[in-house]
Amino acid sequence: MSEQGDHLESVGVVAIGRNEGDRLRRCLGSLSGTAKRIVYVDSKSTDGSVEMARGMYVDVIELDMRLPFTAARARNEGFRRLRELAPHLTYVQFVDGDCEMAGGWLDAAVEFLNSHPDVAAVCGRRREKHPEHSVYNLVCNIEWDTPIGESRACGGDAMIRVAAFESIKGYRADLIAGEDPEICVRLRGAGWRIWRLQREMTIHDAALSHFGQWWKRSLRAGYAFAQGADLHGAPPELHFVRESHGIWLWGMGIPVGVVSLSIWWGGWALLIAAIYPLQVVRLALRGKHSARENWWHALFLVVGKFPEMLGQVKFMVHRHLGGHAALIEYK
Repeated sequence: MSEQGDHLESVGVVAIGRNEGDRLRRCLGSLSGTAKRIVYVDSKSTDGSVEMARGMYVDVIELDMRLPFTAARARNEGFRRLRELAPHLTYVQFVDGDCEMAGGWLDAAVEFLNSHPDVAAVCGRRREKHPEHSVYNLVCNIEWDTPIGESRACGGDAMIRVAAFESIKGYRADLIAGEDPEICVRLRGAGWRIWRLQREMTIHDAALSHFGQWWKRSLRAGYAFAQGADLHGAPPELHFVRESHGIWLWGMGIPVGVVSLSIWWGGWALLIAAIYPLQVVRLALRGKHSARENWWHALFLVVGKFPEMLGQVKFMVHRHLGGHAALIEYK
């Protein structure tokens, strides 16, 4: 058998989605012929995704939506089905249903993991499909441009070693966001390493067209930062502690300070708010992309602290009142 054939025998794929439509068709089409087994986990789609996936000869799981839904739970159930179908798999590639797999990625990832037995998870470059369609897509594309080499975390698209995944019992199914960096915290805590390659991995289709979608996405990020810090914020990990402190400072501390000082300083206290545009300028001048990209990214980083603050508050309410948090969706 060829080297590529060996790779196909050793890796399976889990794709997850809900109402992804043509994005899912492109996702599954990009995976055709690339792995021993492909499992698609559907979360109550109403657009014919299940029938379409079955028509593409993909094994399909329809989640029981009477149980709380999370992407983490979907990935875990997809992994369990893979193990039933192909118990001797060495690696599993997770991919979101709004992504297309780049040609040659699976072979490159398997080759890297074969030669680095201490690495549990490897990811590559994720690109946005249409960054020119909206500034929100553009900002997503910049977010995907992360450092190459050993990393603290990977995203939802990653190849994970089956033995490592099973050793830590997979994703935390109760997390409504931030499940990808969280599993990496536990992998690293178990002695594994995480790696990002300078290699095209997936093309992502965020399809963000209006401000409300971006706002909800940022709110979800704030929730994930808060929950991550609650779970793993103690030393030495300090997971998402710095990010959460920054959100509280910019999203709550400074506005409250301005209002409080206005009691004594009157309208002069509003001058403190000038720190926000100054922060935009500082971040834009430090950017590594084109001037247009740097300015948009800087603006949304600063404005994003307000919905992220709401996400932090939302987590605190759920944390103290108990119960299951509802999924925060932006599509």
